[in-house]
Amino acid sequence: MKTTIKKHMLTTSLLCSALLAAPTFAKDNGKSLSPGEIVKQAPANHWQEIDPNNTLYIELESGRVIVELNPLLAPNHSEQFRKLAKEDFYKGLNFYRFVENFVAQGGDMLEKRKVKKAQATIKSERIHQASKALDVTYLVSGDGYAKDVGFINGFAIGADKASNQYWQTHCPGAFAMARSNDPHSGGTEFYIVIGQAPRYLDKNLTVFGQVRKGIEHINTLKRRPVTDTKTGQLDNPIKTITLASELPADKRTPLLKMDTASQSFKDLIASRMNRPNEFFIERPNYVDICGVTVPVKEK
Repeated sequence: MKTTIKKHMLTTSLLCSALLAAPTFAKDNGKSLSPGEIVKQAPANHWQEIDPNNTLYIELESGRVIVELNPLLAPNHSEQFRKLAKEDFYKGLNFYRFVENFVAQGGDMLEKRKVKKAQATIKSERIHQASKALDVTYLVSGDGYAKDVGFINGFAIGADKASNQYWQTHCPGAFAMARSNDPHSGGTEFYIVIGQAPRYLDKNLTVFGQVRKGIEHINTLKRRPVTDTKTGQLDNPIKTITLASELPADKRTPLLKMDTASQSFKDLIASRMNRPNEFFIERPNYVDICGVTVPVKEK
């Protein structure tokens, strides 16, 4: 029987150079720029192409969901899903679980499909232990779930800088491996975070990717989906999950993400902290890690 997400389911020390103490705002003719203006004015060299070999296309009836894998923090999980995509494991399966403001979960609910070249289960990569400090764009302060929080390669992460430990956070759109109580029991079942950020799951499960485009197709999936092979009713069907690099160029959706080590992204964080728009009366001088979305645009 399936379980839920078990399987059914800075400090103010040294900061990044652009984020010392009080944030500085990008300005245009003396006026602080809003987040939207910063994104619009970001130069071409502040954007990065998303690697097709780290890009999954989840094809649903309503459209394409694009997920970028995170091999820096979870290399084995990323490789696992490359293999699953190449063997077309998910064709004809579905998103069989939808919990409002929590997660949408997909895969083989009936546990009948066998993997070919991928692994049936994979060892957890909940926390990445680096041999040396990684080049992270840190926020000014951590939060209740992580001593340090920031961004690397376009992914929101928690960290313990003193121990060189890093993990991707459960922000909206996070792509993660479902499992049972055994931390190493995940293999093919995955979930996508929707709505509120369940940060209490951080470091308990392996998060290894982020939805970059098409989250609206996940948010409009059928609630209380039915998965019944006897009657043929299969709600929220997955047409297929493919690796972008396996498709011809004209079938891809090439995306650019803002470089989270760039000055434009650091300006974006500062603007999110204090919202310079005239509309805002209260400016808290704070933003949580899930309150900064990494900008993405089509190439």
